[in-house]
Amino acid sequence: MIESISAITLGTHDMGRAVDFYRSLGFELLHGGEAAAFTSFRAGTGYLNLIAQPDDKRWAWWGRVIFYVADVDATFERACAAGWRPSTTPRDAEWGERYFHLTDPDGHELSFARPLRGV
Repeated sequence: MIESISAITLGTHDMGRAVDFYRSLGFELLHGGEAAAFTSFRAGTGYLNLIAQPDDKRWAWWGRVIFYVADVDATFERACAAGWRPSTTPRDAEWGERYFHLTDPDGHELSFARPLRGV
């Protein structure tokens, strides 16, 4: 039986840009940084890792990472204040979550969500 996800690792073509992006959203840097080949952030009880990839390494849409946050609207405002352009605005979904989507500079789709009360 699977118990949890420990970490997810995303490729990046520009570690400095990627680190700035995730730090601007409130991710806590644990290891690595702008000049590193590998960087790790805290994501709740797990980790979000970034690994540098050569320019010729390309990827297409692969899916979405969903992060639960304390306040979806505050996270949306933080992203906008940092100059990022989410692809959706926060909304209540029929499956019982409030969420919005944001694509990182390397094309990885992220969702920031929170379960609705009483669901």
